[in-house]
Amino acid sequence: MNIRNHKIYRRDKQNLEKRLERKRYEDRAEAMFKGSNIHYEIGDRTRAICFGGIGAIHTLVIRLGLDKAINKAIELLKSHVPYWESDHVLNIAYNVFSGGTCLEDIDRLRNDETCMNGLGAERLPDPTTAGDFLRRFDEGSICELQEAINETRLKVWGKQNECFRKEAIVDVDGTIAGTTGECKGGMDIAYNGIWGYAPLVVSLANTNEVLYMVNRSGNRSSNDGATEWMNRAIELTAPVFRKIWLRGDTDFSLTRNFDYWDDKAGFVFGYDTKQNLVQIADGLPDNAWKPMQRPERAVKTRERLSPENIKETVVKDRGFKNIRLSSEQVAEFDYHPVRCKKTYRMIALRKNLSVEKGETRLFDEIRYFFYITNDREMTPEEVFLFANDRCNQENVISQLKSGINALRMPSDSLISNWAYMVIATLAWNLKAWYGLLTPSPNAHRDILRMEFKRFLDSFIKLPCQIVSTGRRLVYRILTYNRHLETFFETLNSIKSLKFS
Repeated sequence: MNIRNHKIYRRDKQNLEKRLERKRYEDRAEAMFKGSNIHYEIGDRTRAICFGGIGAIHTLVIRLGLDKAINKAIELLKSHVPYWESDHVLNIAYNVFSGGTCLEDIDRLRNDETCMNGLGAERLPDPTTAGDFLRRFDEGSICELQEAINETRLKVWGKQNECFRKEAIVDVDGTIAGTTGECKGGMDIAYNGIWGYAPLVVSLANTNEVLYMVNRSGNRSSNDGATEWMNRAIELTAPVFRKIWLRGDTDFSLTRNFDYWDDKAGFVFGYDTKQNLVQIADGLPDNAWKPMQRPERAVKTRERLSPENIKETVVKDRGFKNIRLSSEQVAEFDYHPVRCKKTYRMIALRKNLSVEKGETRLFDEIRYFFYITNDREMTPEEVFLFANDRCNQENVISQLKSGINALRMPSDSLISNWAYMVIATLAWNLKAWYGLLTPSPNAHRDILRMEFKRFLDSFIKLPCQIVSTGRRLVYRILTYNRHLETFFETLNSIKSLKFS
């Protein structure tokens, strides 16, 4: 941030703080929101957009060479009249950044001359053209597009410090993407009765980036075809990270792959509670079980009193069946899966439950949960907590569904909808890259954890006047935002990127 910008930023910050500081008001005679003589008129010389942060994202794309990588990787157009493949991909991704939730929302950008000026574009593809572009993809070109994105991702990872390179935690899970359409190719009915598709999501827990997105028919199981993409994730992360972890729930305990993965990565998977495992756990001596110590939640300020548990009160009052956790213990033993040549470490979690009805205690119940790993260094408690952290991937999947609407299924076939998933998910990955290139460690952490909507509100929805002066295209920010200091620092960091 230069001296002029810093001076304006400091002035606006002080003005806002003065407005919001605690004051002792007298009883007011009128409401805070006052009636005003409001008029509208169209500006003549001053033109502005409401999502000025898109310029920083576009700068990131250009500096990383993502547009060139896309054009090199996929050839879907016989001639470029007037658009290239990267134009179509970025058009859809930028639609997500501008708050668009479907292909039809592209029309907002196409009819906004100031937006096109800000992107240096003479025109943008319309929604129909965007849909036609998605239908040009086949499975091979989608894979090539994902690898082009990953090639660019490696440039961002290469700018990180040694602490970042310590380990990569690869999470894998499946989800259900429902649709109310009836004519979408490849759709089917899932185990829960929902019609749609069953995408596979492979993500990096360190940064919440999506490494691979795979669309599948709705009746496919979570682990169907997952091995190929997990192996791709290992190959992608191996050159950068010193240690690689694979993590997933019971569906991804693919024992036929354990021996192969054991030579390349560490893994922790949930394991089905089978009768033979329960018998082994029941036969363990009492001294093999240790109390499960969960870490206490850190409190930044003084701890507040817990609110009353309304749900539990209703359950008791109405005499509903209630299951309460009394205690939990962990133990470990060696286990040799049938399809493996090696023996692995099995962690058993025993939950002692109390089953109640109203105020009456009916009986006690024991439930087991099992986790298999090739790690011999972590304690059983650490293995369980490591496996439990996988739940954060549910937040990533939730953002893909409702934050960027990547699973909206706007097209008419499994492949074209897969292409849309990958391109829309690029917006989520660009957010992560933006955070990784932020100089401030605190802002770096916060941006990676942000929901997509909050990121848009903080760094993208900046009202900006677009001014073309000489050889410069100026985004003149028109209002104060408390994130502007981080915004300018990150933009300067992006502009200074150099690659050999």
